[in-house]
Amino acid sequence: MTRSSRAAVSSLDSLADALPRPYWLDVHTPPQPCSALTSDRRADLVIVGGGYTGLWAALQAKEHDPSLDVVLLDADQCGSAASGRNGGFCSSSLTHGLHNGVERFADEMPALEAHGLANLDAIELAVARYGIDCAFHRAGELDVATEPWQLAELAGTAELAARYGHQVRLLDAEQTRAEVNSPTYLGAVEMRGSVAMLDPARLAWGLRRACLELGVQIHEWTPALEVTEDRAGITVRTPYASVHAARGILATNGFPPLLRRLRSYIVPVYDYVLVTEPLTEHQLDAIGWRNGQGVSDTANQFHYYRRTEDNRILWGGYDVIYYYGGPVRAELTQRPRTHALLADHFFHTFPQLEGVRFTHRWGGVIDTCTRFCPFVGSALGGKLGYALGFTGLGVGATRFAAAVLVDKLYGRNTERSRLRMMNTMPRPLPPEPLRWAGIQLTRWSLNRADHREGRRNLWLRTLDRAGLGFDS
Repeated sequence: MTRSSRAAVSSLDSLADALPRPYWLDVHTPPQPCSALTSDRRADLVIVGGGYTGLWAALQAKEHDPSLDVVLLDADQCGSAASGRNGGFCSSSLTHGLHNGVERFADEMPALEAHGLANLDAIELAVARYGIDCAFHRAGELDVATEPWQLAELAGTAELAARYGHQVRLLDAEQTRAEVNSPTYLGAVEMRGSVAMLDPARLAWGLRRACLELGVQIHEWTPALEVTEDRAGITVRTPYASVHAARGILATNGFPPLLRRLRSYIVPVYDYVLVTEPLTEHQLDAIGWRNGQGVSDTANQFHYYRRTEDNRILWGGYDVIYYYGGPVRAELTQRPRTHALLADHFFHTFPQLEGVRFTHRWGGVIDTCTRFCPFVGSALGGKLGYALGFTGLGVGATRFAAAVLVDKLYGRNTERSRLRMMNTMPRPLPPEPLRWAGIQLTRWSLNRADHREGRRNLWLRTLDRAGLGFDS
């Protein structure tokens, strides 16, 4: 048996006992569900979606005006979708990274980065204020280079980060491996105060509890079927009853939007994740990683990974998948081919952890758009607001977008609500089959660029010129 085939067998064996469900939703007991909506009611504000965006919107609306009657509806349980399935990277970036932001909002970047850092501070304060036990730790992040051509980009990132007020350090290979020990690392950018690591499900559950304590009425197991305008405001119809409210917010992430016109602006893609068993002290000594930073590599198809409270490693990313027509279905959150690929990549990065086994494997939907960062807008005569397009970096940005939504719905003219980013839409996506073909061609081209020292082919250069290229 060759060395490569032995490695393949080892990585596949590591998946033998991995449970097909999210680690975060499995390791702690979720709260008891709130009852479904079974009778018509009226409210000042109705929110559809019990993930981060909806929960932050409800919380901030009640903080600003405790007298508001706020109703929040979720089709499942709060935090059961993207908000309870992600990697737990709470970034200050509102633009999915500095490079993406500079490409699209260069004139606003000083303000956007300042707002982003202030937003992360506000999340930290809210976690403390409401006693949310979500293992919030402002540990920072390492962006690592694993190929020589990526080092120049790291230097550019460090320069940009320093220009916009971040704590940043450019590390060589030896310094990087002193932080996290992988033979693949050639250098890194460390941004210490700009990213917090947390338990995403417990953040969602903590926000839910805080909302309930402030008087928000939450109805779970209550899918919203339709939203319509009426003379007094809007009506959200659910299977058993309706909510009539003066204003509303749609916070449905990658699920099909209730407003049909929004379906050309977002596309649901699937991201997949593994989590290891708890590492032994000997295994921890082999990788270091004592400061608990999040890590991501700087390839176009990148991995992200982190340690958990109980000394596991969460390992995800790389093979983001779009299914023809954009379905959102539970069975698509499992993809053995991708989980096997991730396991193989894990042991390539950490060969000293050979023999470690994975305990959980899962996937989830990311709501992406053509500018790869969130947008907010309104409909039905300004009575209904929405925020979408977070592209997998919404743990922090959802709070900011929710704050802007509440500002706009209640006519508050704030600095954040005046930002151009918060008042423009991404370019719409083409219909099928062009959508599927374009996404597949882009994925193939990005993979090819990673194997050609970062050189972008004609398709990627065309997207760049059209303002549709991705550079996070």
